[in-house]
Amino acid sequence: MAFIQEKMFAEMQEKTIFKKSLEFGSKYIDASFDRNVYPTEEAIQNLDWFNELMPTETANPVDVIEKLNQYGSPATVSQIGGRYFGFVNGSVVPTGLAAKLLSTFWDQNTPMYVTSPIAAQLENVVQEWLKSIFKLPLETVAGFVSGSSTANLCGLAAARFRLLQNQGWDINQKGFYHAPSIRVIAGKEAHSTVIKTIGLLGFGNDNIQFIDTDEQGRIRADLIPELDNKTLLILAAGNVNSGSFDNFSAICHKAKAVNAWVHIDGAFGLWASAVKKLKYLTTGIEYANSWAVDGHKTLNTPYDSGIILCSDKEALMSSLHMSGGYLVLSDDRDGMFYTPEMSRRARIIELWATLKYLGTSGIDQLVLGLHQRAKQFEAELSNIQGFTILNDVAFNQVVVSCATDEITTQVIQEIQRERVCWVGGSTWKSKKVIRISVCSWATTEQDVTLSVKSFKSALDKVTGKKDF
Repeated sequence: MAFIQEKMFAEMQEKTIFKKSLEFGSKYIDASFDRNVYPTEEAIQNLDWFNELMPTETANPVDVIEKLNQYGSPATVSQIGGRYFGFVNGSVVPTGLAAKLLSTFWDQNTPMYVTSPIAAQLENVVQEWLKSIFKLPLETVAGFVSGSSTANLCGLAAARFRLLQNQGWDINQKGFYHAPSIRVIAGKEAHSTVIKTIGLLGFGNDNIQFIDTDEQGRIRADLIPELDNKTLLILAAGNVNSGSFDNFSAICHKAKAVNAWVHIDGAFGLWASAVKKLKYLTTGIEYANSWAVDGHKTLNTPYDSGIILCSDKEALMSSLHMSGGYLVLSDDRDGMFYTPEMSRRARIIELWATLKYLGTSGIDQLVLGLHQRAKQFEAELSNIQGFTILNDVAFNQVVVSCATDEITTQVIQEIQRERVCWVGGSTWKSKKVIRISVCSWATTEQDVTLSVKSFKSALDKVTGKKDF
């Protein structure tokens, strides 16, 4: 014990490994905007270096960091660059990354004010900022979680608590056995994480009343049945394929009038509310009860950063309640009451830094820029015979198809092999499609044009192999 303790004290004082890490990280950033987006075959094969039995002896710390850089860095996906369009993965605002680096040294745990006063303070500040950005009710509270999957879990848990309370049932004390029923209504194109959450919370996926969607994937407001105070209605700010937005204004007013609970899954799309030219897409969201949104998608904070916003503080805190004789509660903010986790890293630090750096004008420019690059993709691909744009590009998503599902699938594979950019596939309206998600502040006009050339190159290679 004495040996390893002395060894680590020395490493802390010498700081050689920290300097090495910063050196390697800086070089990684320098290369990220021009390198191949996806790792080469050689880089992936070199990952075999990590396949070893658990070491019995302590290692040279510098060697550990050097080997991680040597074999790890080339095997990363360069999503912080400008040509990653595969999933809705944002890049990283430099100030946010620097704040995360600093907070890594702090290594704060954030369940209570007493474990990290700085985290509690920043959570309070950012909560107020977010209410202002999204124009949400003053009574709204925020919990800072790992991503919108967990944020959806929190929002639906709060809904479960309140809708059962409406019927005189305390879910915390009585559980689900003999509990009154809750109606769950969602569009047929609700995100898979929402469906997963419904299962995790015990509602039962078979009990979801799915509503048809229109040609853009929006829930058909005219088909939503009469609502009541036993109804959970789930809407989307940003369809996972098309990026379309439900008609919040028409739907949420009706729900609020009868005390139905509306939860909005706004993982990437809720940020449209912060853009002067796009905020019309989110008109009416303030009449919902809970909202899930990510920082690490559209806002480009470092991973991981999810947010649950809820206008019913009692419902959120009751659904995520904590107790224990050893807890030291404060008159200030104890973050564990707003999230499922107790131990939780201080992700609020880089979220605060990103918002502080950008300001409202910077957020407007960043998010609008994503939309503009998506529109550029739409325009340039529309000029190439063999590609068809299937969606109205309302935000940052572009859905593209080729003549047949087989060609579309092969074109995706060829684009991925070329490694100029990276896109993924999806199935939408019973068709195989290429799904382009523009989420990086670093994406330039040149990045889009270069990527479109890769699309055309891939299509030419595929259609040249067979007589389609």
